[in-house]
Amino acid sequence: MIIGIWAEDEHGLIGKEEKMPWHLPAEQQHFKETTMGQVILMGRKTFDGMKKRALPGRISIVLTRDKNYVSENPNVIIMNSKEDVLKWYKAQNKSLFITGGAEILKLFESDLEQIYRTIVQGVFEGDAYFPSSFDFSKFTEISKKMYEKDAKNPYDFIIKKYEKVN
Repeated sequence: MIIGIWAEDEHGLIGKEEKMPWHLPAEQQHFKETTMGQVILMGRKTFDGMKKRALPGRISIVLTRDKNYVSENPNVIIMNSKEDVLKWYKAQNKSLFITGGAEILKLFESDLEQIYRTIVQGVFEGDAYFPSSFDFSKFTEISKKMYEKDAKNPYDFIIKKYEKVN
């Protein structure tokens, strides 16, 4: 299954200087539990923003146009086209989670079968936004869970799960 997973603020902001503009351990735990043992795909800018580290317990694919881009991390696979990613995905048996950034999410929009969308209750400053042209009408919301702010999580947030409409 190909699944989109991301967090955004109330205005669709998803990043600031290639990082998340907020710190929400409960949301990070959701991401970890949802993607553990699977494959995550991100663009090069997102990977660079993570200081080029692979997340434990997952295979990381970095999609970049730069044919000379390399990662010294053995848990990271570098690919240069959507076609290469889809061919690799179809030859194995794990789910593929598209994590971002915006350009990568838009590139795989037509391939998504499910979505996990976190909406952080607030407006933040940043420079990367979720694609405004994304067509949510092709999906139906199947669950929604509200998380209230607490001592470790300074903002309320909602995680919505969607499935593609057939």
